[in-house]
Amino acid sequence: MMGIREVAAAVLALAISAGGAMAQVSGEATAALGAPAESAATGVTSSPRPKTRSGIAPPTPEVAEPVAAAPAPVQPAAAAPAPAPAAKPIVPPRDPSKGAVTNLPIPRFVSLKGNEGNARRGPSLTHRIDWVFTTAGMPLRVTAEHENWRRVEDAEGMGGWVHYALLSGVRTALVTAEMAKFYSRPDTQASITFEAESGVTGRLLECQPDWCRMNIQGEKGWVEKTALWGVLPGEVLE
Repeated sequence: MMGIREVAAAVLALAISAGGAMAQVSGEATAALGAPAESAATGVTSSPRPKTRSGIAPPTPEVAEPVAAAPAPVQPAAAAPAPAPAAKPIVPPRDPSKGAVTNLPIPRFVSLKGNEGNARRGPSLTHRIDWVFTTAGMPLRVTAEHENWRRVEDAEGMGGWVHYALLSGVRTALVTAEMAKFYSRPDTQASITFEAESGVTGRLLECQPDWCRMNIQGEKGWVEKTALWGVLPGEVLE
């Protein structure tokens, strides 16, 4: 009977006699399968390494191309804010106790400059004349102003719009008491210097809260305010 070594040698000899089959290897290289070489020293066979076909470079591994980042959306430039409208200056309400033109007190007293003054229904020459003042120096009370015109009234409440050029700032007063007594000083215990009847007009020289000193046709004296028209209660003139 054959031993194990003899069986292996017989199988190997059978394979070699088959003519040395060729094997095709994948990936562009072909290797010949021959008989295994046996080391002379150890008696161990080794398989031959396949040889690469010359002139063909090994395939380059595929590298993914970098993908460019999508550009950030362009934001439209913000429109410049519209300038805020300039604040209108605050105009304080007009003081009804002051004239709209002169800023002098309303009411106040003036006097007629000449011997005649036309009082009109409105503040212009196109308005008709409602009243005519005919006493020079008579006191008049101003109740309104409009441009060059003043609305005035006399002691009886008659009047209208008069051009300011017909008026004077000289202060006068009208005696309204039936018979007014004028004293040497503002005291009823003082001596009486003269008397004047109702309707007489004189110039005011000085006034205290309750008394006024007047000049009537050259005569001077102190009279109580309650006997006069043309001066405000409590008004002081120096």
